[in-house]
Amino acid sequence: MSEKKKLYRSLTDKKVSGVLGGIAEYFGIDATLVRIAFAAVAVFTAAFPCIVLYIICALVIPARPLDLP
Repeated sequence: MSEKKKLYRSLTDKKVSGVLGGIAEYFGIDATLVRIAFAAVAVFTAAFPCIVLYIICALVIPARPLDLP
């Protein structure tokens, strides 16, 4: 039976709190691409809502448990 994927903040691939690294791990893509996309959206739209969204995600998304592979 396949294991259900869960979104966690990354413990190893993080710059601030691991949110973008965790999103990259969840989707199986490079974290640098996620960070570039996030920065581009923040610059070309409005930075304040992106910062608020990041802070909310950092508070809501749990950290990856140490016992998971």
